[in-house]
Amino acid sequence: MKRLVSIAAVAVAAGVLLVGSAVAQEKKQLAFVVNASSDFWKLAEAGVKKAQAELPNYELQFRYPAQGTAALQNALMDDLVAAGTDAIMISSADPKNSIDAFNRIAAQVPLFTTDSDAPASNRLAYLGSSNTAAGVQAGEEMVKALAGKPGKCMGFVGFLGADNAVERIAGFRQAIEGKGIELVDVRGDDVDFTKARTNVDDVLVANPEINCMVGFYSYNPPKIYEALQAAGKLGAITVVAFDEDPVTLGAVKEGSFAATIVQQPFEWGYQGMKLMAAYLEGDKSGIPENKLIIVPTAVINKDNVDAFSADLKAKISGS
Repeated sequence: MKRLVSIAAVAVAAGVLLVGSAVAQEKKQLAFVVNASSDFWKLAEAGVKKAQAELPNYELQFRYPAQGTAALQNALMDDLVAAGTDAIMISSADPKNSIDAFNRIAAQVPLFTTDSDAPASNRLAYLGSSNTAAGVQAGEEMVKALAGKPGKCMGFVGFLGADNAVERIAGFRQAIEGKGIELVDVRGDDVDFTKARTNVDDVLVANPEINCMVGFYSYNPPKIYEALQAAGKLGAITVVAFDEDPVTLGAVKEGSFAATIVQQPFEWGYQGMKLMAAYLEGDKSGIPENKLIIVPTAVINKDNVDAFSADLKAKISGS
Protein backbone atom coordinates (compact mmCIF):
# COMPACT_ATOMS: atom_id res chain seq x y z
CA MET A 1 0.00 0.00 0.00
CA LYS A 2 2.78 2.40 0.94
CA ARG A 3 4.57 1.52 -2.31
CA LEU A 4 1.41 2.30 -4.30
CA VAL A 5 1.08 5.64 -2.57
CA SER A 6 4.71 6.43 -3.29
CA ILE A 7 4.32 5.56 -6.96
CA ALA A 8 1.19 7.70 -7.16
CA ALA A 9 3.00 10.59 -5.46
CA VAL A 10 5.89 10.31 -7.90
CA ALA A 11 3.46 10.23 -10.79
CA VAL A 12 1.69 13.34 -9.56
CA ALA A 13 4.99 15.14 -9.00
CA ALA A 14 6.19 14.14 -12.47
CA GLY A 15 2.91 15.38 -13.89
CA VAL A 16 3.36 18.73 -12.17
CA LEU A 17 6.89 18.97 -13.54
CA LEU A 18 5.68 18.14 -17.03
CA VAL A 19 2.93 20.72 -16.83
CA GLY A 20 5.39 23.31 -15.52
CA SER A 21 7.79 22.47 -18.32
CA ALA A 22 5.02 22.70 -20.89
CA VAL A 23 3.98 26.11 -19.58
CA ALA A 24 7.57 27.29 -19.76
CA GLN A 25 7.89 25.97 -23.31
CA GLU A 26 4.68 27.72 -24.32
CA LYS A 27 6.39 31.08 -23.84
CA LYS A 28 7.56 32.38 -27.17
CA GLN A 29 11.17 33.50 -27.37
CA LEU A 30 12.19 36.93 -28.70
CA ALA A 31 15.82 38.00 -29.13
CA PHE A 32 17.52 41.38 -29.58
CA VAL A 33 21.03 40.93 -31.04
CA VAL A 34 23.49 43.83 -31.03
CA ASN A 35 26.50 44.45 -33.27
CA ALA A 36 29.21 44.69 -30.59
CA SER A 37 29.74 45.08 -26.86
CA SER A 38 29.33 48.76 -25.97
CA ASP A 39 27.77 50.79 -23.15
CA PHE A 40 25.56 52.33 -25.82
CA TRP A 41 23.39 49.19 -25.75
CA LYS A 42 22.52 49.50 -22.06
CA LEU A 43 19.60 51.73 -23.00
CA ALA A 44 18.25 49.23 -25.51
CA GLU A 45 18.60 46.52 -22.86
CA ALA A 46 16.59 48.69 -20.46
CA GLY A 47 13.91 49.01 -23.14
CA VAL A 48 13.80 45.23 -23.57
CA LYS A 49 13.47 44.87 -19.79
CA LYS A 50 10.48 47.23 -19.78
CA ALA A 51 8.87 45.27 -22.61
CA GLN A 52 9.42 42.01 -20.69
CA ALA A 53 7.30 43.37 -17.84
CA GLU A 54 4.48 43.96 -20.32
CA LEU A 55 4.85 40.65 -22.16
CA PRO A 56 4.52 37.95 -19.48
CA ASN A 57 3.80 35.27 -22.08
CA TYR A 58 7.14 35.86 -23.79
CA GLU A 59 10.74 35.27 -22.83
CA LEU A 60 12.96 38.13 -24.03
CA GLN A 61 16.70 37.82 -24.59
CA PHE A 62 19.33 40.52 -25.10
CA ARG A 63 22.40 39.06 -26.77
CA TYR A 64 25.91 40.30 -27.53
CA PRO A 65 28.12 38.47 -30.05
CA ALA A 66 31.51 37.35 -28.74
CA GLN A 67 33.06 39.91 -31.08
CA GLY A 68 31.64 42.56 -33.40
CA THR A 69 31.87 40.56 -36.62
CA ALA A 70 29.22 39.49 -39.10
CA ALA A 71 30.37 35.86 -38.86
CA LEU A 72 29.84 35.70 -35.10
CA GLN A 73 26.55 37.59 -35.31
CA ASN A 74 25.25 35.19 -37.92
CA ALA A 75 26.43 32.17 -35.92
CA LEU A 76 24.63 33.57 -32.88
CA MET A 77 21.41 33.89 -34.88
CA ASP A 78 21.76 30.28 -36.07
CA ASP A 79 22.15 29.20 -32.44
CA LEU A 80 19.10 31.19 -31.40
CA VAL A 81 16.95 29.64 -34.12
CA ALA A 82 18.20 26.15 -33.23
CA ALA A 83 17.27 26.82 -29.59
CA GLY A 84 13.69 27.67 -30.58
CA THR A 85 13.75 31.47 -30.73
CA ASP A 86 10.57 32.67 -32.47
CA ALA A 87 11.66 36.13 -33.74
CA ILE A 88 14.89 38.13 -33.90
CA MET A 89 15.80 41.82 -34.10
CA ILE A 90 19.42 42.58 -35.02
CA SER A 91 21.79 45.49 -35.57
CA SER A 92 23.90 44.25 -38.45
CA ALA A 93 27.68 44.68 -38.23
CA ASP A 94 28.12 44.12 -41.97
CA PRO A 95 24.83 44.16 -43.91
CA LYS A 96 26.30 43.85 -47.39
CA ASN A 97 28.13 40.63 -46.55
CA SER A 98 25.32 39.15 -44.47
CA ILE A 99 22.48 39.02 -47.00
CA ASP A 100 22.60 35.24 -47.49
CA ALA A 101 22.79 34.63 -43.75
CA PHE A 102 19.95 37.06 -43.05
CA ASN A 103 17.79 35.45 -45.72
CA ARG A 104 18.50 32.00 -44.26
CA ILE A 105 17.32 33.23 -40.84
CA ALA A 106 14.34 35.10 -42.30
CA ALA A 107 13.18 31.89 -43.98
CA GLN A 108 12.88 30.30 -40.54
CA VAL A 109 11.70 33.05 -38.18
CA PRO A 110 10.51 36.67 -38.49
CA LEU A 111 13.62 38.85 -38.77
CA PHE A 112 13.75 42.58 -38.03
CA THR A 113 16.66 45.03 -38.09
CA THR A 114 17.52 47.99 -35.89
CA ASP A 115 20.30 50.60 -35.75
CA SER A 116 22.04 49.30 -38.90
CA ASP A 117 19.65 48.09 -41.57
CA ALA A 118 20.02 45.36 -44.19
CA PRO A 119 17.44 46.54 -46.74
CA ALA A 120 18.62 44.13 -49.44
CA SER A 121 17.72 41.17 -47.23
CA ASN A 122 14.34 39.61 -46.52
CA ARG A 123 14.03 41.28 -43.13
CA LEU A 124 10.45 42.27 -42.37
CA ALA A 125 11.13 45.84 -41.23
CA TYR A 126 13.74 48.23 -39.84
CA LEU A 127 13.06 50.03 -36.55
CA GLY A 128 15.55 52.73 -35.62
CA SER A 129 16.98 56.10 -36.54
CA SER A 130 17.20 57.67 -39.94
CA ASN A 131 20.98 57.66 -39.99
CA THR A 132 21.03 60.04 -42.94
CA ALA A 133 18.89 62.55 -41.04
CA ALA A 134 21.12 62.13 -37.97
CA GLY A 135 24.18 62.83 -40.13
CA VAL A 136 22.52 65.95 -41.48
CA GLN A 137 21.85 67.13 -37.91
CA ALA A 138 25.51 66.58 -37.03
CA GLY A 139 26.60 68.57 -40.07
CA GLU A 140 24.25 71.40 -39.22
CA GLU A 141 25.64 71.52 -35.69
CA MET A 142 29.17 71.68 -37.08
CA VAL A 143 28.20 74.57 -39.34
CA LYS A 144 26.73 76.43 -36.35
CA ALA A 145 29.73 75.72 -34.13
CA LEU A 146 32.30 76.90 -36.69
CA ALA A 147 30.22 80.05 -37.24
CA GLY A 148 31.54 80.86 -40.69
CA LYS A 149 35.13 79.77 -40.09
CA PRO A 150 36.57 77.31 -42.64
CA GLY A 151 36.74 73.77 -41.35
CA LYS A 152 38.81 70.72 -42.13
CA CYS A 153 37.18 67.85 -40.28
CA MET A 154 38.20 64.28 -39.58
CA GLY A 155 35.62 61.62 -38.84
CA PHE A 156 35.95 58.47 -36.74
CA VAL A 157 33.69 55.42 -36.88
CA GLY A 158 33.57 51.70 -36.14
CA PHE A 159 32.47 49.85 -39.26
CA LEU A 160 33.11 51.92 -42.38
CA GLY A 161 30.91 49.62 -44.47
CA ALA A 162 27.90 49.43 -42.14
CA ASP A 163 24.79 51.19 -43.40
CA ASN A 164 24.50 53.35 -40.29
CA ALA A 165 28.05 54.63 -40.80
CA VAL A 166 27.68 55.16 -44.55
CA GLU A 167 24.41 57.05 -44.11
CA ARG A 168 25.62 59.25 -41.24
CA ILE A 169 28.73 60.22 -43.18
CA ALA A 170 26.66 60.98 -46.30
CA GLY A 171 24.23 63.09 -44.26
CA PHE A 172 27.08 65.01 -42.67
CA ARG A 173 28.66 65.74 -46.05
CA GLN A 174 25.27 66.88 -47.36
CA ALA A 175 24.83 69.41 -44.54
CA ILE A 176 28.32 70.93 -44.81
CA GLU A 177 28.36 71.18 -48.61
CA GLY A 178 29.00 74.75 -49.72
CA LYS A 179 29.63 75.94 -46.16
CA GLY A 180 33.44 76.10 -46.35
CA ILE A 181 33.77 72.87 -44.37
CA GLU A 182 35.39 69.70 -45.66
CA LEU A 183 35.22 66.19 -44.24
CA VAL A 184 38.77 65.25 -45.18
CA ASP A 185 38.52 61.56 -44.26
CA VAL A 186 36.86 59.05 -41.94
CA ARG A 187 38.97 56.54 -40.02
CA GLY A 188 37.48 53.15 -39.16
CA ASP A 189 38.43 51.03 -36.15
CA ASP A 190 36.21 47.90 -36.35
CA VAL A 191 35.03 48.57 -32.77
CA ASP A 192 38.54 48.18 -31.42
CA PHE A 193 38.66 50.80 -28.66
CA THR A 194 42.45 50.92 -28.61
CA LYS A 195 42.53 51.56 -32.34
CA ALA A 196 39.79 54.17 -31.96
CA ARG A 197 42.04 56.16 -29.62
CA THR A 198 45.14 55.59 -31.77
CA ASN A 199 43.29 56.88 -34.84
CA VAL A 200 42.71 60.22 -33.10
CA ASP A 201 46.25 60.41 -31.76
CA ASP A 202 47.63 59.75 -35.24
CA VAL A 203 45.51 62.50 -36.80
CA LEU A 204 46.64 65.03 -34.19
CA VAL A 205 50.26 64.31 -35.10
CA ALA A 206 50.00 63.83 -38.87
CA ASN A 207 47.22 66.30 -39.73
CA PRO A 208 47.80 69.62 -37.93
CA GLU A 209 45.37 71.32 -40.35
CA ILE A 210 42.42 69.45 -38.81
CA ASN A 211 40.32 71.87 -36.73
CA CYS A 212 37.11 69.83 -36.36
CA MET A 213 36.23 66.23 -35.60
CA VAL A 214 33.16 64.01 -35.71
CA GLY A 215 32.70 60.83 -33.68
CA PHE A 216 30.11 58.78 -35.58
CA TYR A 217 29.80 55.82 -33.14
CA SER A 218 29.03 56.05 -29.44
CA TYR A 219 32.54 55.23 -28.20
CA ASN A 220 34.37 57.46 -30.73
CA PRO A 221 33.62 60.79 -28.99
CA PRO A 222 35.04 59.63 -25.62
CA LYS A 223 38.21 58.52 -27.42
CA ILE A 224 38.37 61.91 -29.14
CA TYR A 225 38.00 63.56 -25.73
CA GLU A 226 40.81 61.46 -24.22
CA ALA A 227 43.17 62.23 -27.11
CA LEU A 228 42.41 65.96 -27.15
CA GLN A 229 42.79 66.18 -23.39
CA ALA A 230 46.15 64.40 -23.52
CA ALA A 231 47.33 66.71 -26.31
CA GLY A 232 46.11 69.84 -24.54
CA LYS A 233 43.72 70.61 -27.40
CA LEU A 234 40.32 70.43 -25.72
CA GLY A 235 38.36 73.42 -26.99
CA ALA A 236 40.88 74.13 -29.76
CA ILE A 237 39.27 71.55 -32.06
CA THR A 238 35.53 71.70 -32.63
CA VAL A 239 33.83 68.37 -31.98
CA VAL A 240 30.36 67.11 -32.84
CA ALA A 241 29.50 63.73 -31.37
CA PHE A 242 26.97 60.95 -31.63
CA ASP A 243 25.12 59.22 -28.80
CA GLU A 244 25.05 59.62 -25.06
CA ASP A 245 28.15 58.17 -23.48
CA PRO A 246 28.67 59.83 -20.07
CA VAL A 247 32.02 61.25 -21.21
CA THR A 248 30.32 62.74 -24.26
CA LEU A 249 27.55 64.32 -22.21
CA GLY A 250 30.12 65.70 -19.77
CA ALA A 251 32.07 67.20 -22.66
CA VAL A 252 28.91 68.86 -23.99
CA LYS A 253 28.08 70.19 -20.52
CA GLU A 254 31.53 71.72 -20.03
CA GLY A 255 31.61 73.12 -23.58
CA SER A 256 34.44 70.93 -24.91
CA PHE A 257 32.06 69.44 -27.50
CA ALA A 258 29.63 71.58 -29.49
CA ALA A 259 26.80 69.02 -29.46
CA THR A 260 25.92 65.36 -29.68
CA ILE A 261 23.26 63.71 -31.83
CA VAL A 262 21.36 61.18 -29.78
CA GLN A 263 19.22 58.28 -30.84
CA GLN A 264 16.61 56.46 -28.80
CA PRO A 265 17.95 52.92 -28.30
CA PHE A 266 15.63 52.50 -25.31
CA GLU A 267 12.71 52.76 -27.75
CA TRP A 268 14.36 50.33 -30.15
CA GLY A 269 14.44 47.72 -27.40
CA TYR A 270 10.97 48.49 -26.08
CA GLN A 271 9.11 49.06 -29.33
CA GLY A 272 11.06 46.30 -31.08
CA MET A 273 9.96 43.61 -28.63
CA LYS A 274 6.34 44.82 -28.71
CA LEU A 275 6.41 44.88 -32.52
CA MET A 276 7.71 41.30 -32.75
CA ALA A 277 5.22 40.01 -30.20
CA ALA A 278 2.34 41.63 -32.09
CA TYR A 279 3.60 40.16 -35.36
CA LEU A 280 3.74 36.66 -33.89
CA GLU A 281 0.16 37.12 -32.71
CA GLY A 282 -0.95 37.96 -36.26
CA ASP A 283 -1.01 41.76 -35.97
CA LYS A 284 1.07 43.13 -38.85
CA SER A 285 -0.35 46.66 -38.68
CA GLY A 286 2.84 47.98 -37.08
CA ILE A 287 4.82 47.40 -40.27
CA PRO A 288 4.43 50.29 -42.75
CA GLU A 289 4.44 49.77 -46.50
CA ASN A 290 8.02 51.03 -46.83
CA LYS A 291 9.10 48.74 -43.95
CA LEU A 292 10.81 51.64 -42.15
CA ILE A 293 9.82 52.59 -38.59
CA ILE A 294 11.79 55.73 -37.84
CA VAL A 295 12.49 56.77 -34.23
CA PRO A 296 13.62 60.43 -34.33
CA THR A 297 17.06 61.62 -33.25
CA ALA A 298 17.68 64.79 -31.24
CA VAL A 299 20.39 67.41 -30.79
CA ILE A 300 21.81 67.69 -27.26
CA ASN A 301 23.79 70.83 -26.38
CA LYS A 302 24.60 72.86 -23.27
CA ASP A 303 21.01 74.13 -23.09
CA ASN A 304 19.33 70.73 -22.70
CA VAL A 305 22.07 68.31 -21.60
CA ASP A 306 21.06 68.31 -17.92
CA ALA A 307 17.42 67.50 -18.63
CA PHE A 308 18.43 64.81 -21.11
CA SER A 309 20.89 63.25 -18.63
CA ALA A 310 18.21 63.09 -15.93
CA ASP A 311 15.79 61.35 -18.28
CA LEU A 312 18.52 58.93 -19.34
CA LYS A 313 19.29 58.00 -15.76
CA ALA A 314 15.61 57.35 -15.04
CA LYS A 315 15.26 55.03 -18.03
CA ILE A 316 18.34 52.98 -17.20
CA SER A 317 17.27 52.59 -13.56
CA GLY A 318 13.73 51.70 -14.62
CA SER A 319 12.18 54.49 -12.55
